[in-house]
Amino acid sequence: MTGKSTPETPTCSPEETASESAKVPTAEPSGRAAASEPTGDEQVPTPQEPAPQAQAPAPPTAPTKPAPPNAGERDGQMGGRRHGREWREVLPLNLFTFPASLSDIPGAPLLLAVEDVSDSSVTVSWEPPETLGRLGLQGYVLELRREGASEWVSVNTRPVMVTQQTLRNLALGDKFLLRVAAVSSAGAGPAAVLDQPIHIQKTVEAPKIRVPRHLRQTYIRQVGESVNLQIPFQGNPKPQASWTHNGHSLDTQRVSVRTGAQDSILFIRSARRSDSGCYELTVQLEGLEAKATINILVIEKPGPPSSLRLLDVWGCNAALEWTPPQDTGNTELLGYTQWFTVLERYHPTTCTISDLIMGNSYSFRIFSENLCGLSASAAFTKELAHIQKAGIVAKPKGFVERDFSEAPSFTQPLADHTSTPGYSTQLFCSVRASPKVDCSAPLFPGLAKIIWMKNKMDIQGDPKYRALSEQGICTLEIRKPGPFDSGVYTCKAINGLGEASVDCRLEVKGQEKPPVLLDKMTR
Repeated sequence: MTGKSTPETPTCSPEETASESAKVPTAEPSGRAAASEPTGDEQVPTPQEPAPQAQAPAPPTAPTKPAPPNAGERDGQMGGRRHGREWREVLPLNLFTFPASLSDIPGAPLLLAVEDVSDSSVTVSWEPPETLGRLGLQGYVLELRREGASEWVSVNTRPVMVTQQTLRNLALGDKFLLRVAAVSSAGAGPAAVLDQPIHIQKTVEAPKIRVPRHLRQTYIRQVGESVNLQIPFQGNPKPQASWTHNGHSLDTQRVSVRTGAQDSILFIRSARRSDSGCYELTVQLEGLEAKATINILVIEKPGPPSSLRLLDVWGCNAALEWTPPQDTGNTELLGYTQWFTVLERYHPTTCTISDLIMGNSYSFRIFSENLCGLSASAAFTKELAHIQKAGIVAKPKGFVERDFSEAPSFTQPLADHTSTPGYSTQLFCSVRASPKVDCSAPLFPGLAKIIWMKNKMDIQGDPKYRALSEQGICTLEIRKPGPFDSGVYTCKAINGLGEASVDCRLEVKGQEKPPVLLDKMTR
C-alpha cells in the first residue's frame, strides 16, 4: 500500500467473498482510546437488493480533485439509494481509492507489535502516526492475510479509534500477517505490516509445584493416624504426576494416589513406622519436569529406661543411674521424667537428687519421653533411699526487745481563737507519746494523761467543758461561751517519762444576749 490508495478489483465472486469473511476472527477494541461511534447519517441499513460491483477506474496520471458526493464515493464508502433510502457500504482497506493530495492522508502507524498470543487469540498494539493529515483522523483499519493467501481481509468493518485490538476465536495452526492503516476522510494512509507472521499454536506452561508451608519441614504423624498430603501444581496442558518413596515405587495396597488437573493427593489410611521416609512428587510435561520432596516421620511412644539403680545416698542427696530405652519410638528422646517431677526432660543417664527431707525414705522411677509423650511404663529403683537424721540441736538467737516508750511532745500546738458569745467553740492540738495518750487514763508510769486548764486552773469535771482525745488529736469543746470564758487555755500531756504543755488565748467578743421571755397573751 502506497501513500495514495489504488483501487483493486476483487477477484472472487460474491459467494467466495461471503465465505472468506466468515473466516475472519472476531476483533475486540481495547486499551488506549474509545472507538468512534457512527453518527445517525452513517448507519449502514441492510440493502434490499445486491449492491452493484464497483468498477476500478484507470490510475490517475495527475492529482485530481475528490469526486462529488453523487459519485457514490464518500469517506471510504460506497453508497446509493434503494427504494427512497440512502445506504452506504463499508469497503475493505484494499478497495479504498481517493484521488487526494498527500497532505490530506495520514501517515503510517508506528510501533506495530504483538502484545500477547494464546492458543485462540492474539493482541496487537500500535502508536498513532506522526502526521494525521489536514482533515484529521477517523480511525484505524486492521487487516489480516493468512499464509498462502493473496488477499487482505478486513478485521473491523469500520475504522476504530483504539490503538490496541484483540482477535479472538482463532483456530490452532493458523498462520497469518497483520497490517494496520490510519484512515481519514481523504482516504487511507500507508499501512504498517508485522515483520513476522503470527502462528497460533498450543501454549505450553512449564510445570511448577507449590508445596504447602507446613510440608516444607518434616511432617510428623503418630502410628495409626492417617496421612493426607495434597500438593497443588501448575501446568498447561495437564501434566503427568508420579510419586516415589525412598526412590522406589509406592505400595499401592497401602498408599493411594489421586491426581487431578491442579493437584495430586497421597493418602495413607493408617500410618506405620515403615511409612517414614522421603516422598518425591514428579510432574512432567513435554520434556519439562518439576520435583518436590516431602519428609514424613511416623512415631510412637518410647519404651521405658532399663537398669535403674541407686548409686549412693549422702546427707540430703541421692544419686541414680539408668540406661536408655531400647525403643525410642522412631524419634529422638526429649529426656526423662521422674516421679513427682523431680527432673523433667533430663537428657543424661545419671543424676543427683538434692534437698531431700531428713528422716524420709524415697523410691524413684524414670519415664522416657519423645514427641508422642511419656513411655507407657517406667523403671523403678529396687532399694529405698533413707535420709538419716543428724544430731542437730536448734540454737535460736536471742531476741532483744526494743523499748518504744517516748515522752510526750506536741506536734501541733494550740492556736489563739476568737469566738462569739452563745456559740460553742473548740480548741485543737496534737500530741505524740508512747503509749498513746488518754484523757481519762490514771497517771501510772508509762501511761500518758491529758489535762486541760484555764488560767492555770484545772477545768476537768466542769460540765461546761468536754475533753476528747483520739489518735493523738486532743480536743476541748466549750459550750456556749460567754465573756467570762475568755482567758488562757493550757493542754498538758504527762507520762512516766516526762510532760509537755501548750497554751492559747481565747477571746469571746460582744455582749451576751439576755434571755427573751414570751408571755402568753390571753383575752
